[in-house]
Amino acid sequence: MEQVAQFLPLIILFVIFYFLIIRPQQKQQKEHAEMLEVLTKGEKILTNGGLYATVVKVEEDFIKIKLNDTSIVKLNKAYVAKKVEI
Repeated sequence: MEQVAQFLPLIILFVIFYFLIIRPQQKQQKEHAEMLEVLTKGEKILTNGGLYATVVKVEEDFIKIKLNDTSIVKLNKAYVAKKVEI
């Protein structure tokens, strides 16, 4: 019984850490992955680098985005921050 009491503060700390940090981060990652799955041509996005762009083509790991009238670049899906309404 005394050994369990010694580990009780550590267990409580882990539970608090899980609910305040790990669980919300997992939820955010899941929402981001779902957002990437439904990206379609013509949607406006914000990249992690701070660029606003329009989706031209969605591929398996990459998307082609249009930055302006002449620039089309290939972007890794992991670098899409969010969809935006411009």
